[in-house]
This record gives sequence, C-alpha cells and structure tokens, in this order.
Amino acid sequence: MSQNASDVLAVRLLQAEAGVAKPMRVVPLFETLDDLDAAPGIMEALWQMPWFKGDIDSKQEVMLGYSDSAKDAGRLAAAWAQYQTQEGLVAAAEKHGINLSLFHGKGGTVSRGGDPSTFRAICAQPPGTVNGRFRITEQGEIITQNYAHRRVAERHLNTYTAALLYEQFLPTASRQPTDEHRQLLDGLSEVSCAAYRSVVREQDAFIPYFRSATPEIEIASLNVGSRPAKRRPTGGVETLRAIPWVFAWTQTRLNLTAWLGIGAALTDLDDEQRETLKDMYENLPWFTAVVDVVDRVLAMSEPDIAANYDRQLVTEQAVDVTQEDMLELGRKLRGELETTRQELLALRGYEKCQEENLLLLRALRVRNPYVDPLNVFQAEVLRRLRNEEYDGETEKAELTDALVITINGIANGQKNSG
Repeated sequence: MSQNASDVLAVRLLQAEAGVAKPMRVVPLFETLDDLDAAPGIMEALWQMPWFKGDIDSKQEVMLGYSDSAKDAGRLAAAWAQYQTQEGLVAAAEKHGINLSLFHGKGGTVSRGGDPSTFRAICAQPPGTVNGRFRITEQGEIITQNYAHRRVAERHLNTYTAALLYEQFLPTASRQPTDEHRQLLDGLSEVSCAAYRSVVREQDAFIPYFRSATPEIEIASLNVGSRPAKRRPTGGVETLRAIPWVFAWTQTRLNLTAWLGIGAALTDLDDEQRETLKDMYENLPWFTAVVDVVDRVLAMSEPDIAANYDRQLVTEQAVDVTQEDMLELGRKLRGELETTRQELLALRGYEKCQEENLLLLRALRVRNPYVDPLNVFQAEVLRRLRNEEYDGETEKAELTDALVITINGIANGQKNSG
C-alpha cells in the first residue's frame, strides 16, 4: 500500500534508526488503481533526490500489485493500469539513469494476474519492461503444480528462461498499442471499472449476497490459509484479502472476480470501435493474452452450479436487504456472465469458450462429473451448518470436516483457488 514517496523513505529511516549498517533494499508495492496511476510520479520524486539515488546505487526494484488492483477496479481496468504504470516507470527510470527491476505480485488465478501460458504472458509484457529480468510471486497451489516434481520444475524454469531470452528479440513496434488502441482501452477501462464498482461497492445487496451465497464466512474460520482472511475484522470487500475474495467465488464456480465489468465495457461499442477492438485482439499480444485468459475462466464457470448456492443459502438476514433483493442480484450477475461470454465469443470468432483448447475441454469433461457433486454437497453442508440442522456437537464436527473436504476437492478440481 505505498501511496507516497514518504512511505519508502520511512522504511529507510527505520533502518537507519535501528542501526542497520548495510541498508536493505526498500521495495515499494503499488496495489490499488489510484496507487498504480501515481507510481511513476512517486518514484520520479524519489529518484530526483541525489542522496536517494546514491543510497540505492541507481538500482531500484518496484512491485506491482495485481490482486488488490483487480479487487479495487476489476480485471480489465487493473490490467490496463498495470500496463501503463510499467511504461511510466520505465520512462522515469531511463530519465534518471536507474537500473529498474519490476516485481510482478501475481497470484495463480486469472483474477490475480495469473496466466497458465507462462511463455506467452512474459512475451506480452510492455516492450522495454522486461530486459532479461522478470521477478514474480509463486503462491499457494501453484508452487505444488510447478515445482513439486523435479522434471516439472525444470521444465517450468526452462520456460521462464526461454521466454526471457526470446522476448529480447521481439520487435518493439508490433507489440505497442496504437493511438487508436490506447483511446479505446482508456474508454473500456473507465466503463468496466464503473460497472464493476457499481456492483461491488454501490449495490446494497452485494455484501449480504456475497456472504450468503459463497462460503466466504466459513473459509475465514477454517485453517486453510497462511494469513487472516481480513485486514480488519469489519467492513466490506475492501477489507478482505484478495485470496479469500477470489477463493470464495471460485468455490461457487461463478468466478465473478475474473470477468465482472468486462461484458458491460464491450456491449455498447459502435462499428468503428469494434473494428479497433478486433484489431487489438489480433495484433496486440498483451490484449490477446488478457482476453484469452478471461475466456478460459468462462469455460470453467458454471452458472447453474452458482444458482444452486443461491437456492440453498440466500435467506433473509438482519440487514436492510430482502431475500428477493439478493436473489435478483444473483440472477443479474449470472446474466452478466452470459453477456461477457457472448461478447468474447464474438470477438474471438468461436461458438464456445476455449474452442481450440482441446486439452482444457477434455480435462473439464473428465473433472466436472466429480467436481459438480462436490458443489451440490457443499451447498447442502453449508445450509445445515448455518441453520444448525444437526444433532449435537459430534454431527456438527462431522459436517465441518465434510465442508473442508469439499473446499479442498473443488479447489483441486478447478486447478486454482486463490
């Protein structure tokens, strides 16, 4: 949550006050949409100070937050902000002679910046921002998937190495957005952010619905994470850590955090804008990657499964929101999912999501018959636990154990959780 130059200086001062003989590097992390926008100006203010530039020996690492920016503004707006922030940081670093390294604070899921196509994701970064260096976080189940077995780990590290080498030889001009692209992306970002926030921040029914229709409350109470689910015990989505925020929606198979706002941004484009959009998808690697990974999430989403959670769990609560308000919101969100699906299919020229990804489609055909019953079972267990439909503490403990099993099973079946 770096928001000012003083946030960086304060850590440096703390080291000096503590008597640290050889100061450790201070790496600012810019997380929200506003923070990303302000990042180049903040770093330039620091690099203009001769003593600071000497203190860091003209070497600076900056971390970009993918999880909280997407939670703040939605996937599309956050992605475009991250792209522009990287461009701004590189330009400022070149101006002041700084050897800049970017640290990408991604998670495994698409909502948190993840992309299973590692090679493509690196090559799609803004030109001039990689330069043979790419630092990234690997978290949660992704560590097991990528590094638990020696041969898999070697292949994964080889993929990183190959991408970093290959990226150096890619032409710069063909990977940069044109002026028309940038103008359209600015508009899409603004509309998608407004649509996302109108649901997450402005709908009175959203927080009650979220806590009723997903296992968010139960996840926070179970020993399945490395940190508390919330930064503060009260408040709305802004206080919730990104992992449980994504995890809860992944469990219900709605995967809202990966696509909310995108459909609204694409719906009302005129013919000229649609031509520009198609040109971006075909010729701008970064935008192609953004669209393709969202389409992948839509292929894995099951609105009928999510609707069953609504039927089982959404009930009247001691708040100024009725059950029907929450159920209507659920229907609206599933409608938005379908709108997003249709818009991306039209853009990609396909009849179904991930039409060319035969490996994923086959995996879903194999996995879903096992995962779908776990979702139905989980909704039933949650209803019984919340309504205290059990006979004594022994049965309650059995239901709680069953809930943990369903959480782990669904997470493994989806191959990503948070």
